[in-house]
This record gives sequence, structure tokens and C-alpha cells, in this order.
Amino acid sequence: MAISTSTVPGAPVARPGAGAWAVLGVLCFVYVLNFLDRQLLSILAKPIQDELGVSDGQLGLLTGLYFAMFYCILAIPVGWLADRTNRVKVLAISCGLWSAATAACGLAGSYPQLAAARMAVGVGEAGGVPPSYAIISDYFPSGTRGTALSLFNMGPPIGMALGVAFGASIAAAYSWRLAFLWVGAIGVLTALIVWFMVREPKRGGLDARPVDAAVPEAEPTAVPTRSGFWETFRMFFADPVLFRIAAACAATQFITYAVLNFTVLFLMREKGMEMGEVAVWYALLILIGTSAGMVASGRLVDRFAPRGKAAYAYVPAIGLALAVPLFVAFVWAPSWPLALAFLLLPMGLNYFYLSPAVTLVQEEVRPDQRVMSGALLLLVMNLVGLGLGPTYLGFASDFFQARGYENSLQLAFYTLTPFYVLAIGLFLWLARAIKQQKLEAAA
Repeated sequence: MAISTSTVPGAPVARPGAGAWAVLGVLCFVYVLNFLDRQLLSILAKPIQDELGVSDGQLGLLTGLYFAMFYCILAIPVGWLADRTNRVKVLAISCGLWSAATAACGLAGSYPQLAAARMAVGVGEAGGVPPSYAIISDYFPSGTRGTALSLFNMGPPIGMALGVAFGASIAAAYSWRLAFLWVGAIGVLTALIVWFMVREPKRGGLDARPVDAAVPEAEPTAVPTRSGFWETFRMFFADPVLFRIAAACAATQFITYAVLNFTVLFLMREKGMEMGEVAVWYALLILIGTSAGMVASGRLVDRFAPRGKAAYAYVPAIGLALAVPLFVAFVWAPSWPLALAFLLLPMGLNYFYLSPAVTLVQEEVRPDQRVMSGALLLLVMNLVGLGLGPTYLGFASDFFQARGYENSLQLAFYTLTPFYVLAIGLFLWLARAIKQQKLEAAA
């Protein structure tokens, strides 16, 4: 059963130890590379399609299902291994593996070769994010984790922005292959830095005694140092709060990954944007919009969750509700400058879910279950969101194109709107579970 690590009301909030912010910076840079490598293929979709003859449906499989099968499923055993061994070493090895596979993407001469390299990227990235969540949670005490994890979660927007700026610039000046090779080399170097410079923190060393665990002072309060694989698995899916946050995030990521993996192609093909313009304007939009969403949501839950834990559900729900009309306007806009103007706010609001979700999961489980619980969260939301979102959108575009629609990708984007309603409903369902949990604890 999940436990709450809330501190005693009125007690001062502990502060992060020396070096915590430096470690957070290193881990955030690893996450930047993690997401840059993951998104580089979709950013360079147009020149790759032109050279290798890849359809929208095949592109959706490359950026979605083929990648997610390995990324999501392998994250579970890797998370279990990291919970029982050195999390920093697992992270460093994973970073080196996905970076080498990224470089291999730049050497692919056919669609099958590109698919194989893409799957290898997924294998490596399976060990990237869950260990980082747990390492940060043991460097930052409760009350500061929301902010720390929101800063860590700036890795995706920074990675996307750098991927757009760097990848598009290199592709415009040289070739798309060179972009993959350079990014892969930087990642291998970063893996060595993690291995030699980041110290493994003590598991649960900064956790306060749970408020609802009134243990006599004479009795030990030690937390089990190791949790079994199936014990954590059953705990996660039996807990209504953990299961519902994973389901709500999965529906949200169905939208976010579908949009991310096809927006550059959409802007170039149907809005008339050039690669050089993508490298500047879309990169800035990604950086500003998504970073603001990550940080704002983390600060909001750190502020409002102590008053009511349902804030972990209401913050993402409100963000998605505000994003819907602006997203529709982005898809409709007749020119790329107007489309980008409408996309700016939804780009941030779409990511109001991530920092609250990660923080809630890390707060709810025991320290020895954090890596695997983070991996299970990623399994659900990425297998659905990353695996099916881009795959669905690519085949939807092919469906409309086969029926003679020249704006097939635009029509496919419109079909994402109902998924916003689904995601909002699931976050409200999560709020009910959180309130019920509070009532049961009080009883």
C-alpha cells in the first residue's frame, strides 16, 4: 500500500543539501539529451521523408509504437534493477547506450535500418527518467520536490527547443544525418560525466516520518531497503490514486506526443514554413511555452497541494480545459505566424500534468519503490501516449490523404480534440480518488 510522506503540519520545510542543485543541473541536461534524441527524428521528418520515402504512417510508427515498445516495457525491469543497485550507474550506462543508437540513426540507409536504430534508442532511454526521479527525490526533501522535479522536467522543452534549433540548422546547412551524429557524440561524453561526477544519495534519507504513522519513539521506523518487483507492481495498480494519475497522464500524452511528433511537418507542409524559420521561431515557442508550463505547474502544486492534495488533479485539468479552444485555433490558422501565436499557450498548458504527476507518485510511495513506481507511471502514459498518439495521427493523415484530401494532416489534428475531453474527465476522476483517500484516512 502507498504511504504518505507529508510532514507534520506547522513543521519547517527542510532545505536541499549542498550540491543538490548542481546534481539537478546535470540530471536536467541528461534529460535534455534524452528528449532531444527522442524528438530529433520528428524534427527532421521532412528531409528524412524526402530521402528515404517514408510515409506519414511509417513516420508515426517510428516516432511512436516502435520506439515506445522498447522504451516503456524495458523501463520496468530497469527500474526494478535501479531500485536494488546504484541508480547513478544505471543512468550513465543508459545515456551512453541511447546516444550511440542516436548516432546510428544518422547512418541508416533504409527504413528498416532506421527502425532498428530507433528501437535501440528506446532501449537506452528506458533507463533514463525513472532513476533520475528517484535520485532527485533523495536530494530534495518533501516541500521542495515539486519545484525540483518541475525544473528537471524542463528537460523536454529545452531538449525540443535545442533539437529544433540545432537539428533544423544542421539539416538546412549540411544534412539531417550530421545532426544525429553530433548529438550522439555529445550524449556519450555526458554519460561519462554522470558516471564520475554524480554521487548516489541515501534512499529515503530526506523523508519525514508520515503524519498518519504514529510510531512510538522506542520503536524503529526503518523503511525496508528493498521492495520486491511484484510487490511494487501490485501496489501501484491496486492504489486508486496511482492508477488514475497514470491513466489521466496517458490520455494527455496521447495528445502531446501526437502534436509534438507532427507539428514541424504540419507547419512546413500545410502552413508554408521553411526549415530555417522552424529553427528560430518554433524553437523559441517550444522553449518559452513548454518551460513556462512545467515550472508554473510545479510551483502551483507546491503552493496548493499542502492545502488539499486534489490540486495534483485540478491543476492539469484546468490547464487542459484552457488549452482546447487555442489548440483548435492553431490547427485552423491559415498561416504559420498566426498558427504559432495560437500554439504558444497550449504548448505550456498541455504540460501542466507532468510535474504534478511525477511529484504525486514520488510522494505516495516508499523510497525503495520510487524508481519502479516512476517507471510504471511512464509505462502506462508512454505506452498509450507515446506509443499510440503519433501512430494514430500518422495513420489518420494517411486515411484522409487516401480519400483525396490535400490537407490530410490538418484534418488529422482536428481529430485530437475529443481526447482533451477524455483527459480532463480522467483528472477529475483522480480528484475524486484523492478526496476519498483523505476521508478514509480521517476515518
